[in-house]
Amino acid sequence: MANRLRDSIHRLLYTPRRKFFAALIALVVIGVPLGYGIKTWTTPEDRSCAPGVERPAGSAECVGVNGDGYAFGVPELAEIAGLIGRENATLKADEYATVAVLLPLTSTDPGMRVKVLHELQGAYARQYRANHESNSEMPRIRLVLANTGKGNAHWKTTVEQLKTMTAAPQRLRAVTGVATSSAEVRQAVAALTGAGIAVVGTTITADDIANGPGPGHNRFPGLARVSPTNGDEAKALAHFGEVDAAKAILVQDTRTGDHYTDTLKSAFATSLKGAPYEPQLFTSPPDPTEEGTTANTFKQITHLLCDTRAETVFFAGRHTQLRQFINALGARGCVERHFTVLTGDEGSYLGADRKLNRKALKARLTVRYASLAHPDAWRPAPGRPVPATGGSTVAYETFVTDIARASTRPIALADGQAIVAYDAMATAVHAIRQATPAGAAHPELADVATQWPQVKGSLRVQGASGWICLDNFGNPYNKAVPIVELTQDGKQRFVALAWPEGDPPTASCLPPKRG
Repeated sequence: MANRLRDSIHRLLYTPRRKFFAALIALVVIGVPLGYGIKTWTTPEDRSCAPGVERPAGSAECVGVNGDGYAFGVPELAEIAGLIGRENATLKADEYATVAVLLPLTSTDPGMRVKVLHELQGAYARQYRANHESNSEMPRIRLVLANTGKGNAHWKTTVEQLKTMTAAPQRLRAVTGVATSSAEVRQAVAALTGAGIAVVGTTITADDIANGPGPGHNRFPGLARVSPTNGDEAKALAHFGEVDAAKAILVQDTRTGDHYTDTLKSAFATSLKGAPYEPQLFTSPPDPTEEGTTANTFKQITHLLCDTRAETVFFAGRHTQLRQFINALGARGCVERHFTVLTGDEGSYLGADRKLNRKALKARLTVRYASLAHPDAWRPAPGRPVPATGGSTVAYETFVTDIARASTRPIALADGQAIVAYDAMATAVHAIRQATPAGAAHPELADVATQWPQVKGSLRVQGASGWICLDNFGNPYNKAVPIVELTQDGKQRFVALAWPEGDPPTASCLPPKRG
């Protein structure tokens, strides 16, 4: 009987159905650690680069904000980033306000990489002076690097991060840099100023990234600039060159949406009213730092220029296309005729451009541009005294002392980038300290952005590039414009100072009432 009972139980337990359920239970038991192992293997990739910096989805660039010495993977920036990190490390948590330098730090364009390096060196030089050579004025200044990526493609990510940094302990009070007149930079400025953050542009010159009189023209509340607008540059060039419009022609980019080019060609067109020739057109690539096919177009344009009576060519375009145009002019058919090319501050890139054919400059060709700053502008020379107003030798020599701290090697200053960045940082520090109430450690965020209408007269900033006297809309009034010429060996030779208003400002440096 017992054997029959045991056999019945055995048959019950090991029927096909039982075997199925036993196998299912085994899979469940085994699957728990298996599933755990799979979850471990698929943990999201760590995309961080440094504190405050990470690689956005789909990008290998390190984007974000850092002031600890991180160089964003760019070897050329290692020294200056380290200097900034070490200076920041000396600051106590409750004694500083933060200024961010917003730039495309990881740009691969050679000209932009030089520009970025020089701007960071200029900003650091002024940070050091603010913290060590300003009679212990407070607050002290913490400097952070904010990377918007190649072509400013990741501006939104970085700007959103900056907007979270206005409270303690960072106390972000101003953003400087914003150095290209592009659509992305325009949007970044709008977002920052819309959040109540003061912005000081270094080399933005587009007339439409600015405020002005009239309804609806205060689009960027809290924006100040230390560089003249394209319109002012064009007026200064016209005053300096006394160009005969009957013997001038405009060569311009048709690509729209580039605020530098759009406003420059508009300003040049105004200076060339009555010119007998229609503009010669070219179209740059979507990324104007790329070579594209415009060199072919310029070869054709030079043939057409030989068909005109023009002697002066106004060029409205970016530096890559400017270099291609100059190279083409050097090989023109009418090489016996002399041409003068006049352009905006993008000409400052040409001195370091290895693709520029220096021989072209020997082919009866003069290239001059409206620079934002030049190391010889405020140094007296035989037959070239320094103007009595509009700037000073003392201010420039102070900059020379300060910039020497920014590198163990001599810094090239002819492109003016370090000078302008130093002045923008000086303007930001001026506003932060002017906005700090007596007895307070730091200014309120909103108070910094309201300082610009008072930066004039005796409260002007004594810039290394010249006086910075701002109008009520944050634009520099009658700012000195150095006219610079490329020599036959490609060096950048200072020619003279020009002024948008024709003459230097008065000693009071008070902008007149405008419409």
